[in-house]
Amino acid sequence: MMRADLDSVDLKILRELQRDGRMTNVELAERVGISAPPCLRRVRRLEEAGIIEGYNAMLNGPRLGYDLVAFCMVGLKHQSEVELKAFSRASEDWPIVRQAWMTSGETDFLLHCVCENLMQFQDFVIEVLTADPHVETVRTMLTIRQIKKEGLVAI
Repeated sequence: MMRADLDSVDLKILRELQRDGRMTNVELAERVGISAPPCLRRVRRLEEAGIIEGYNAMLNGPRLGYDLVAFCMVGLKHQSEVELKAFSRASEDWPIVRQAWMTSGETDFLLHCVCENLMQFQDFVIEVLTADPHVETVRTMLTIRQIKKEGLVAI
């Protein structure tokens, strides 16, 4: 995949939208120093190019009753393409798993999990994750508190 060819205005647009995706096009144009019509054209071009993948609301998990955030480091029995793809597909069906990465090194996958409480997390680990036929090892890390929360890309 080729890296996108972006100018300084495109980067400003991305930086501002990553901070606040709800602002109007007029406000965005003012922040980046161009008029509204070309700003909208640039945003649409960035969306069509797949650079802007979507817009999300950032929810406060604890206020919604989701008090536990944990990470699971998962090692598979075999690292064949078939096994890796099968585990990847299975993880897509687990609502507790909010993000997943295939990794290199000691573990094959890193799962970011969010759930209501420790009991729900334990049930998931025991009844779902370790019960998956492809899984050999699972190491878990419960978080204490989130220290930093920013957009995914430092622009």
